[in-house]
Amino acid sequence: MPHHEDNPVPLGSPDLCFDSRSFTKEHFSVDEFLQEHRNRANLEAMRDDLGMYLKVLRSAMIDLINKDYADFVDLSSNLIGLDVGISRIQVPLGQLREELIHVKQSLEGAMNEVNNQLAVRRELRDRKRSLRSLSRVHSSLKKLRALLAQGDGQATPAVVEPLILERATSEYVQLLFHTKKCQKDLKDSDSKEFEQVDSLLIAGVNKLFLQSIHSGSEGRNGLQQCLSFYHTLNRLDSAENLYRKKIVAPVMQKLINQHSLKSLPGGLPALYGRIIDFIDGEMKILMEVTQKFNRLVRDCQCNFLLRSFWPEVEERIETELSPIFAAGDPDVFYKRYKDTLNFLEVLSERCGSRKGVIELHSHPNFLSFMERWNLPVYFQLRFQEIVRQIEKSFASEEWAAKRADWKLLASETAWDCLLRCWEDDVFLLPIAHKFWKLSLQIVSRYVVWAKKVISNVDGKKKTGLNFLVCLYTDVESLNRKLPEIETLSKSKIPKVNDETSSLLKRSLDEMRTELDRLLEEMNEAIVKTLCVENVAYLQQVNNIPRLFRRTNREAPTKPLPYVLSILDGPNSFFQSYQHHPKSRFWLQTMFSRITKQYYSSVDDVLNSVKKTEESLRRLKKARDKSSNVVTTNDQRVGDDNKIRQQLLVDVHAYLAGVESFGLKKGSVEQLAELLLLVGASQTQ
Repeated sequence: MPHHEDNPVPLGSPDLCFDSRSFTKEHFSVDEFLQEHRNRANLEAMRDDLGMYLKVLRSAMIDLINKDYADFVDLSSNLIGLDVGISRIQVPLGQLREELIHVKQSLEGAMNEVNNQLAVRRELRDRKRSLRSLSRVHSSLKKLRALLAQGDGQATPAVVEPLILERATSEYVQLLFHTKKCQKDLKDSDSKEFEQVDSLLIAGVNKLFLQSIHSGSEGRNGLQQCLSFYHTLNRLDSAENLYRKKIVAPVMQKLINQHSLKSLPGGLPALYGRIIDFIDGEMKILMEVTQKFNRLVRDCQCNFLLRSFWPEVEERIETELSPIFAAGDPDVFYKRYKDTLNFLEVLSERCGSRKGVIELHSHPNFLSFMERWNLPVYFQLRFQEIVRQIEKSFASEEWAAKRADWKLLASETAWDCLLRCWEDDVFLLPIAHKFWKLSLQIVSRYVVWAKKVISNVDGKKKTGLNFLVCLYTDVESLNRKLPEIETLSKSKIPKVNDETSSLLKRSLDEMRTELDRLLEEMNEAIVKTLCVENVAYLQQVNNIPRLFRRTNREAPTKPLPYVLSILDGPNSFFQSYQHHPKSRFWLQTMFSRITKQYYSSVDDVLNSVKKTEESLRRLKKARDKSSNVVTTNDQRVGDDNKIRQQLLVDVHAYLAGVESFGLKKGSVEQLAELLLLVGASQTQ
């Protein structure tokens, strides 16, 4: 039976529905086994295969027992007398153990002694190295004093010679190295002397640096050497601080102040121009040398523009020109802020690389400088300015617009204020989100005002109807123009991502939806206003029977005045707004409502006439039976026919009036039914 050499459990037949090696896994689980193999065979087949493998295991177990049976039988006999042998070797083993322990202790003692001797030797070696370094320190200090001291031996900078400074710098590096090696042996006098030498060396390099700065183009080599000295001494920050203190600060002290700002004809832009001129003039050679130096040295680079020039300029502007940050006058604040942004843009160009621009914009002084510009206060002032203008137009009694593209002053002002938010002398990119929100608020406020106006318009006055039509026209125009605000905003905001663009469009679409709802309300208001007087005229339909009953009026051939009165208002409206694209829609909706009421009134009159006729017919029939007299046509029946005839004439005149506005009979609700109603009444 096949099996692994290290595993006595035999393998099953490959024809089995499972792998027999699964049973020898360290974490065998019956549930997992069944879950894994249930799709390979049904339970009956698995049971049969398990039975076959069980037989294999039993056979293997029997073979294993038979193979080692002799050893099992001889095991008991081999153990006889084993305890006597163990007792016999117990004493010699104990003695051997004692000897081994003694040898171990001897070896440990020898090792400890050796370690102690090695530690002493190590201390002596370190001490020797420290003393050797101390000797070298004294030698270097003496050598540096000789290099840096003048002829009288005083501790002052010597005549600045680049070669001497180069030798002194190299020696100073050695001095630093050996000083770290003998810290324990240094005396206070050595430390003081070290500080003196350090000061003398830095003073010498500083003097050469300033001489090279003042030498102009002839000092390029000197500047290159000085930067190398500073880098070797790990003191590039000393060069940057020195340049700021000795070169930048005196110039900026004279340039950046209130007197200079007022005396310059160009004001703040001219002042910023002078500051940039300092970079292009005084700092040009230094920046060229620094750029070349930084290409050679990558681990520690210097930046005089960022660490010498900018901190001094920024602090001077904040302290000496603090009034420029005041936001009291938004127009002045805007101009100063834009002038400053232009200055910073030019300054960023002078950085020379994208990395330099990033370092400038992340510099603490830059961040502090930008925070001084109180943009929230500026926006609040603009907000009040724009809102005040809008509210003034809403409250104005003069509602006519000044330009031809708008009808109402309020609409014209709202649109102007929307554009105002994005004008070049108002909009600022850092608060773009606030101006977008203000734009949406302007539209929302306009909608609220329009709804209030609609509810308060006097429909009985012609001016009220004219106002509503003008307002409707303006709302349509505003809704049509709103996408221009989205386009305008995107032109002002660079690099708008897809998500932001989607949010802008969605918020603007919500405002357009509000305007669409407002247009629906205005349609209702205009139609309702047109219907106000006409409803009163329709009440005269109920008076038609009184005109003909018990009277000798002739049969009607002309419509009654109420029909002309109903058509008079729409006719006047149509004459004024016949070119308006919604005029026929409003008239159609109005006539549909009037026709429904007209139909109801005519139907009531005809029903009343019919009931009267039936009542008279019954009365006549009863009277005829009692008197046995046959009468001619009753006068009342003739009056009722005149009433029906008058209604027919009126309705046809009404139809002619409706069609005179270009409306078809089928477009006005219940107009065809009204014609059928009065037509059918003639046959009764």
